[in-house]
Amino acid sequence: MGKFSFFFLCSLSLLFVFLSLTTPNTVVALPLSTNSRWIVDESGQRVKLACVNWVSHLEAMVAEGLSKQPVDSISKKIVDMGFNCVRLTWPLFLFTNDSLASLTVRQSFQSLGLIESVAGFQANNPSIVDLSLVNAYQEVVSSLATNNVMVVLDNHISKPGWCCSNFDGNGFFGDQYFSPDVWLNGLTKVATLFNGISNVVAMSLRNELRGAKQNVTDWYRYMQKGAEAVHAVNPDVLVILSGLNYDKDLSFLLKRPVNLSFSDKLVFEVHWYSFADSKAWETGNPNEVCGEVVNNLMRRAGFVLDQGYPLFVSEFGVDQRGTNVNDNRYLNCFMGVAAEHDWDWALWTMVGSYYYREGVIGMNEFYGILNWNWCEVRNSSMLDRISTLQSPFQGPGLSRARPYKIIFHPLTGLCVKRNSLFEPLYLGPCSEAEAWSYTTQKTLTIKGTYFCLQAVGLGQPAKLGIICTDSSSKWETISNSKMHLTSKLDDGTTVCLDVDSSNTLVTNACKCLSRENSCDPGSQWYKIVNSTRSMDSTKSFLSIGSIVDSIVKNFFGI
Repeated sequence: MGKFSFFFLCSLSLLFVFLSLTTPNTVVALPLSTNSRWIVDESGQRVKLACVNWVSHLEAMVAEGLSKQPVDSISKKIVDMGFNCVRLTWPLFLFTNDSLASLTVRQSFQSLGLIESVAGFQANNPSIVDLSLVNAYQEVVSSLATNNVMVVLDNHISKPGWCCSNFDGNGFFGDQYFSPDVWLNGLTKVATLFNGISNVVAMSLRNELRGAKQNVTDWYRYMQKGAEAVHAVNPDVLVILSGLNYDKDLSFLLKRPVNLSFSDKLVFEVHWYSFADSKAWETGNPNEVCGEVVNNLMRRAGFVLDQGYPLFVSEFGVDQRGTNVNDNRYLNCFMGVAAEHDWDWALWTMVGSYYYREGVIGMNEFYGILNWNWCEVRNSSMLDRISTLQSPFQGPGLSRARPYKIIFHPLTGLCVKRNSLFEPLYLGPCSEAEAWSYTTQKTLTIKGTYFCLQAVGLGQPAKLGIICTDSSSKWETISNSKMHLTSKLDDGTTVCLDVDSSNTLVTNACKCLSRENSCDPGSQWYKIVNSTRSMDSTKSFLSIGSIVDSIVKNFFGI
């Protein structure tokens, strides 16, 4: 196939995928700050960081993918996929080791024997290939700025290479490659270099602190010094602090808050992957595992939301091939909790393949949202699912709508909606979701009306009705996951809200409530989520005719 034909097909395939996924790329009033647990812009409006990780910390010290696609094409893909932000990683030594910083992109590749990458770079990014590594990094940030993409600069590691292990010398202050003084110098250099670059909205001070030397005393000593160093030379950026144990533990903050000279710029971050719990998702009961893991997450990190700080889930991700049971079950749980808490996040990763990783040239990245050639989306259904989480549900200045509830379905990323009173409820885009009230009597009522959600029978569609006092109109969250919505039929049978193959809401026998591990309750997991989003459309319930018709239908079955 000729080069023109390949790029034509690549562009065409992306067009078909992205036409259904694109969201408006809103220009944010920068710089950002914090308002309690929310990140806000200069006008006080909530800004949700919906980021994707772009790796630039491996041995080549160049943002991955630039041998496959022009930098501006990649930046545009990010926007087309609905992300408003990139977490752009960097190795400390790139900015503190003069011999590395002075290398050109070409020289860096040649030193690793990556001759094919040089040729690809020459074809796709000829204006960058002979820039210094630092200037090439700046060019990536500039391309993202041109496309209105915010950037979080993440000091991922010291010595360039794949991250992370307990024994790589990069884990904690005092390790072989982790001198606190060199680190502070590097943070200061990078913060200074990007001072005045408006799309650089935050700096994450260090990724995944870990290893035998980690301790709370040194965490406070050096992380607070790092935060002050960054803020002193670049007061516009948010300062993001990671915890201990591979960025899974911030629990020490419960006893002692950080003490900084500045306010309204501090964010905490946490990582959450399925493999952090080994094979628990695959070998255990998903309800029990979800409940236990989420409780631990909130106890160790999520509590900072209640303390009045934003929580940035700066890494989460799954095998995009969809064949990993551990990842698939974890993702259902993640989606529900992410919607419930409406936190900021960064997906790992955009990378479809690496120049050179762990001794392998051109390694395929199955966690990558793009495929090996950086052209097509690896799994468009994943983008469909997370698209709901790319926009905020609530927060300062989000809308003038009074608070309401939506019923979110993590397995699909869709929400409960309706076309009319007489058609079955179904799952559809959350931008068109029905607005609900969840009463103290456990009824789910369409907000501002007398119509409530009712269970009819096993395998039958749930319906809307106006007799909302019997057991079939009460919905309780049960199971350890707190995501089963259960009701009782008139004969006393317990049923759970479910969805059929046509996305119609039905009620079925509840799945996986006992300790069995072979079942998957994903279709029956729902989250009742707080929202103040403006609704795309409204449906009137004020018509006398529609109310009469509903009464006739309910009482006479016609």
